[in-house]
Amino acid sequence: MATGVGDALGVESVRRVATDYAELVRLPNVFTAPPDVIAGVALAVALGATVSVPTIVGLCLASALIYAAGTTLNDVADVDEDAKERPDRPIPSGRVGRSEALSVGIILLVGGVVVATVVGGLGPGLTAVALALAVALYDGLLKGTPAGFFAMGSARGLNVALGLSIAGVAAFDGLALLFPASVVVYVAALTRMAEAETGGGGDGSAVALTGAGATLAAMVVAVVVTVRGTPTAGLAATLVAAGFLAWDWRALGPAIADPVPSNVGPAVGTCVLGIVLLDAAVAVIAGPTFVLAAAAFAIPATTLSRYFDVN
Repeated sequence: MATGVGDALGVESVRRVATDYAELVRLPNVFTAPPDVIAGVALAVALGATVSVPTIVGLCLASALIYAAGTTLNDVADVDEDAKERPDRPIPSGRVGRSEALSVGIILLVGGVVVATVVGGLGPGLTAVALALAVALYDGLLKGTPAGFFAMGSARGLNVALGLSIAGVAAFDGLALLFPASVVVYVAALTRMAEAETGGGGDGSAVALTGAGATLAAMVVAVVVTVRGTPTAGLAATLVAAGFLAWDWRALGPAIADPVPSNVGPAVGTCVLGIVLLDAAVAVIAGPTFVLAAAAFAIPATTLSRYFDVN
């Protein structure tokens, strides 16, 4: 279609708006949220829960909506800082209005809670409420503080719990909760490193994240082996977890060696995308279908990261 014809039909305007909002919500990151839910569902299935495909799809959608809300509200809160550090972001550049972004963020947040409640019932609905509150607290009050790091980590852990919650009271099994609890610590360390990006990153946060990632990978393998109890499952979980560590290290190595923003920023983005592999390692606990379902999200996430910012 010729450019003139496209403009006349409004196609070009729609494309620009879609691109602006894809950048606002950090579209590649959004695809890292559903695998958390799939990992949680896999844990629930290992505990004896049964779940339908429509329910899983619905919870994944709810997770994506809440994640998109979080990234949108993050930019609303950071508009003054972004005007100095990242003036090309959608809000400071004027491509998306701040009040407009705030409205979109709230709609996405509420929409995620509604979808989770409709498809999953009371347990997932309440978990989605807790997740939405963690997102709102981080973006609205706690960003940049030690409590903020753990608020962001808690949001990611609750994202796993959104899938796990379909197990009902069985979800409170200590072994199953070990994974989302460990995710809280890992993502808190990741958030700390992200906060250090503009300040040079030379505070040891990349080293701390490397240690947290290694500990989490080892814990995932231990949980899978303990619950499944088969050499095949243990080997599969080990291989996927090793892939997660290798993925992270290719960016964390340079960030540790030379912790400047040009190394720390890409490391943050790489580690966010790597969470998909971690979820796939956990999904081994429920079989190959869950592994493939979680890992499949790496394709759109990594592909879109070539065109849109991840952090």
